[in-house]
Formats: sequence, structure tokens, C-alpha cells
Amino acid sequence: MRFALFYHSIASDWNHGNAHFLRGVVRDLLRRGHEVRVYEPKDGWSRANLIAGHGTAPIAAFESLFPEIVRHEYALATLDLDAALDGVDIVLVHEWNEPELVAALGRRRKRGGRFLLFFHDTHHRSVTAPETMAAFDLDGYDGVLAFGEVIREIYVRHGWARSAWTWHEAADISLFRPMPREKRGDLVWIGNWGDGERTAELRDFLLSPVERLRLRAEIYGVRYPDDAIAAIAGAGADYRGWLPNYAVPEAFAQFRVTVHVPRRPYVEALPGIPTIRLFEALACGIPLICAPWRDSEGLFTPGSDFLLVDSGEDMTRALRDLLNDDLRAAALARQGRETILRHHTCTHRVDELLAICAALREPAVQANEQLLVGET
Repeated sequence: MRFALFYHSIASDWNHGNAHFLRGVVRDLLRRGHEVRVYEPKDGWSRANLIAGHGTAPIAAFESLFPEIVRHEYALATLDLDAALDGVDIVLVHEWNEPELVAALGRRRKRGGRFLLFFHDTHHRSVTAPETMAAFDLDGYDGVLAFGEVIREIYVRHGWARSAWTWHEAADISLFRPMPREKRGDLVWIGNWGDGERTAELRDFLLSPVERLRLRAEIYGVRYPDDAIAAIAGAGADYRGWLPNYAVPEAFAQFRVTVHVPRRPYVEALPGIPTIRLFEALACGIPLICAPWRDSEGLFTPGSDFLLVDSGEDMTRALRDLLNDDLRAAALARQGRETILRHHTCTHRVDELLAICAALREPAVQANEQLLVGET
């Protein structure tokens, strides 16, 4: 089949954690023999910020590392949608696209487009900025792929889409895997800083434990204000800035443990949605300790796949205990990776996507078969 994927960015992962999953989906589709075209805007904010901070070298590195991914950069005003959609069977549209593009694709589907059209929501804005998501014109779309059940329910409850399916993120295990490396530190954390509430969370569950245990720690991410960088230094950790997503497995391999500190929307309003960082860590086989979140969809087994703590004090104790128990750390890492391999790879998600497409196509196939029988 032919796929057209409209992403905010696939070449840049600056402040764009979804890039890992989106790339993994493309790579899995290609391995199965499908044709995949990826479209991304020339002026997308992730790409623009990456180039502003690091030049064009990261884009060239992406093209060297992922030569199989064929991408088309476009300006919205001159994008030829008829050419982009010619002969296409399945279209996915990421939620960070411009509303104008989202609506234009829906109109083409309504005018008789023979492709299936999906809106792919991988963010918390359906709760934190519902007016933004409600403004998207999804008339003409076959449905929404939501990266958590609670988000799927929001689309259904508000009538924003004709249909909606839960389609969690997952790990591309061809890239995210354990690597035998000499350890050069105790703890690594990869993530972005954020607002004032986020500062309090990271102080409690990351910086304070690092400082109290005097851990050798490194922290990677973007959008860190000066006071956050100063706080990291004050805790005795090193701030390393942006880390290309493909370099994450190498970083995990050089440290003994990592932690997951979910943002408040995912804890309070969107339970059951593990962000990509959790999938990445478990796939790479590094022991993981999580700040509070509720796995309401039963994707994992807390205590077996990872440790779950309730407070900063608990995080400090759990880190101390795990770093002094190599056998338990190894068992935790092994079980977490096994769960990823059994249930949460990009291959699993592509299987799910193809099953959804097949189910939508089936009524049309049956109708055509009945028509042929009648004509006979």
C-alpha cells in the first residue's frame, strides 16, 4: 500500500519527542514493503529551533542515519495536495499540522478521495487547550488515532470525530536497545523543563534526590531557563543541552539508572498515557524509577517493569536502594525490556494500524463482492 504521512517534523526532534515513534512507524512500514511518503513544512517550529541552535548539521545527520525515509519539505501556500495524494491508500495527519492543511485534506476525502484519512493526536491539548483541538475541522476524516484511551474518549464524547481508536506510542527496537558500554555515571535524565509547576516536580523527583545522594548525574533537554540550569548545577549534576533522539540509547547505556517524571496533565487529567520517554528507557534496558502516574490501561506492571514512587523522599530511597542492588536492577531492566518486546514496539503499532484500515475497508469490499454477485 501507499502511505502519505503529514508530520510536523520527522527530520527534527528538537522539543518533539514524538519523532521517535513517527520515525519507527515509517521504518516498519518500509520493512513490510509499503511505499511511504513523508511531508513536513519547511518552516516547522521544531526544525526552525533546531537549526537556530545547532545549524543544519543535525538535519544532515538524520538523512545519513535514516536514508530510507523519503521526506518532502513544503510551503503550505504552494503544496500540491493532488500530487501528494495521487495513488495513496492511507493518510496520517499529525496534530501539530496547520489547521488549514488538516481541513484541506478532509475536503479532498469528502470529494471522493479513495484513501483512508486519520488524524493522529499525540499531545495533551485535548484537555489543556480543548478550544484548540475543537477548532480542527475533522469532517471527512475516517477517524482519530489517539495515543491514550482517555483522549479517545474525549473525541467521542465531544463529537469531534466520526470514530476514534486508541493508538499508543511505542519503541523502535531496531534503534532503542541495550548497548554494552562502560558506565560513566549513576543517573541520566532526558526531557524538557517547562513551566513553574514542572520546576517543582523536577526539583522533588530529580534534583533533590541527586543532591542528597551525591549522584553523578547528567541531564539533557531543551528550553531550560537560566534558573533551571543554575539549580541543576547546584544539585551537583551536569546539564548537557539538546540530545539527538537517535543518541538516547548510547546515553542510557553509560548510566546505571534513569527516572521518569511525567508532566502534570498526564498525572491528573490523562492517566494511562505513558509518554515516549518511558518506552525508550525500558526498550534500552536501563532500570527505571517513575514519579507518580496511574497506569489505568494496564500497559505495564509497576514493581516489575519499573519502580513507582509516591514522593521525592520515596524517589531518594528507591534510587539509593537500587544503586546498591545490582541483581534487582538487572532484573528490573530485563523485565521492562521483555514487556516492550511483547507488547510495545513500533511493529505492534503498525499491526494495529493495518488492522484498523482493514476493518474500515471490509464493508466496501463486501459491498463490491455483493454487487458483482448481483451482476452475475
